[in-house]
Amino acid sequence: MLQQILRDMYIDPELLAELNEEQKQILFYKMREEQLRRWKEREEKARMEETMVRKTARCKQSNGKHVQWLHGKDGEVWVWVMGEAPGDKPYEQISEELIAERARQQAQKEAEELWRQKEAEITKKFRDAMAQEKARIVAEKWKVEIEDRKAAKLVEEKIQEELKKREEEERQKGEEQIRQQEEIRARELYLSLKQAQQHGQHNDDDQEWEEQLRRSKAADEERRHQARRARDEYRRQSLRAIQKGRVAGLSNLFKGTSLNNDQEAKLSDSPSPLLSLSAPSSKIWERPSRPFSREVIIHWFKEEQLPRRAGFERNSNRVATWFHGIISRQEAEELLMNKSEGSFLVRVSEKIWGYALSYRQQSGFKHFLVDASGDFYSFLGVDPNRHATLTDLIDFHKEEIITSSGGELLLEPCGQQKSPPDYSPLFE
Repeated sequence: MLQQILRDMYIDPELLAELNEEQKQILFYKMREEQLRRWKEREEKARMEETMVRKTARCKQSNGKHVQWLHGKDGEVWVWVMGEAPGDKPYEQISEELIAERARQQAQKEAEELWRQKEAEITKKFRDAMAQEKARIVAEKWKVEIEDRKAAKLVEEKIQEELKKREEEERQKGEEQIRQQEEIRARELYLSLKQAQQHGQHNDDDQEWEEQLRRSKAADEERRHQARRARDEYRRQSLRAIQKGRVAGLSNLFKGTSLNNDQEAKLSDSPSPLLSLSAPSSKIWERPSRPFSREVIIHWFKEEQLPRRAGFERNSNRVATWFHGIISRQEAEELLMNKSEGSFLVRVSEKIWGYALSYRQQSGFKHFLVDASGDFYSFLGVDPNRHATLTDLIDFHKEEIITSSGGELLLEPCGQQKSPPDYSPLFE
């Protein structure tokens, strides 16, 4: 099932809802690794294709125009780095000149704008003064008197010359002020740009780099911690499983085995009709890719799981207390609601060919998917160990935790609360 998810890069939302947070994280890492693997393959393929295209283009253009790079004495492509070649100005000097030129241009632009405003003020000032003077002359009727017309003309010309002289002096004074302000502004802009460059290089870049480095180190440390924890947990549980003789390698010993005559007689003598094992039907059973109805799940259980004694107690013909039929997650949580921490039940899953183990913890519930699509039983994405029977898996985790982060131990099985039991359709 995991291979199918990685192949399609898709997981059904209903199946995703059955996974707990740790299983979701593991599935995310697996899918991310698959994405990186595909990306590397695609990049390698693109690189090979690009190489082939370049070789083909080189062959086609051998007789045509082409670009030839200038090579140095060392045989490599000649490269000129500004500020490092003989005769070049040092990079610091070039940077200083660029900053100074930028400050000068900015100050000149501001000075031109200021001079336009100043010139408009001066022109308006003396134009108004000239108009006022003419109005005064007209008001006094200097030009009305014939004998004083020439004298009035001379006075008017003298006044105009005086006003023009004052305007010119005012313009020169204004230009000098603007020039001084331009020099001062250029120095201010130069210092400001210089400080901004130094501060930006030594502060912003350093802070951004340090933040990225901190995040990268934290992510690497978290990945190393998770990988180390997973390896330790896998090694610990594998050694434990080998010691108990419950590794999936023993599953081959269970293939093809059946109950002997004594056991069959014992099962036939059982008082409960639910505890007798049904023989597989004579028709060839072809399992669909995924369960799509309750009828198909019941048929699968009878054809594949009953012969493997799924749900039965070890060496007994009685259904285990923890085993339940096709019930929903909500129904499982209702059964476990008033139970103590460590209580559990196993229900037949409607999402995968397997089971779901519902576990009562102190703050709520956890649900783990058990894959039974092969010749072994194992938790999907959590426990790497494979068990020959479903009972082996349950007994194993009565002594060994399921996950190192949660520390789940199967302590108390949760039985039936209604009659007939919810697993009765599986044994009819």
